[in-house]
Amino acid sequence: MSKSVAFIGLGNMGGGMAANLVKAGFTVKAFDLMEANLKAAEAAGCIPVTCSKEAVADVDFVVSMLPNGAIVESVYIDGDALLEAIPKTALVLDCSTVAPANSRRVGAEADNRGIAFVDAPVSGGVAAAAAGTLAFMVGGTEANFETAKEVLSPMGANIFRAGDVGAGQVAKICNNMLLAIHMTGTAEALQLGIDNGLDPKALSDIMLKSSGCNWSLEKYNPVPGVMEDVPASNNYQGGFMVDLMLKDLGLAMEASAASKSSTPMGAAARNLFNLHKNSGGEDKGGKDFSSVLELYSGK
Repeated sequence: MSKSVAFIGLGNMGGGMAANLVKAGFTVKAFDLMEANLKAAEAAGCIPVTCSKEAVADVDFVVSMLPNGAIVESVYIDGDALLEAIPKTALVLDCSTVAPANSRRVGAEADNRGIAFVDAPVSGGVAAAAAGTLAFMVGGTEANFETAKEVLSPMGANIFRAGDVGAGQVAKICNNMLLAIHMTGTAEALQLGIDNGLDPKALSDIMLKSSGCNWSLEKYNPVPGVMEDVPASNNYQGGFMVDLMLKDLGLAMEASAASKSSTPMGAAARNLFNLHKNSGGEDKGGKDFSSVLELYSGK
């Protein structure tokens, strides 16, 4: 008999993740506030439900992919109060990117009710969610981490335990701050070359084999036309939105303030994305974050 999963939150990331659980043989009860997301999940083989408490009834796992920490706390504790309805035998995996404090509060409340919980934010973007190749950064006990692998493996190629509850969020915050830093630096270097007459493809090839090589250059080139199948070659549509990068950089700044850490490059990257978001008299928050190149090109 297949194991059952309640999947809460079927947006750009959650929809693909839930579909991969169906492909792996799980029975997936899917819940989202948007009818279009529910219909897409149904087409992928999920069982759509119109009530979150109906979704979690008698399941083995609960997976959530939600926009922010306030919503996560509301869903599990304050509003929907799903922790009151989730079976004691279930494992809860929150894959949202939120502040570590949000995860720790939900984790503590789950523990008080005898429910296992891990935070498991992801890296990889929409394409990786659809392909089942996400990276998961998990916070939780060793035992809960081992149990979580069963449901995470169909959705991800790399699964790491970062530490106890909340540690997954810290790892995700650090990763995305670094991503923002090397994307802004990559865009700056490429535009400098373009402004001085270099072909961006040739410059990219040179830097890929030199000490400037990094993930943004190798996998996600921000210059239109240099690399196929990336947002830069699709008018910066799809991928990871500027607004989401700003959210994650805000979480990084909150974490740095709480720990009294020095993060000047993270702060600079956040300022650059803020400038880009509102540059040119328009809100570019819905574009992919590699569109930060436009800040340097003046487009």
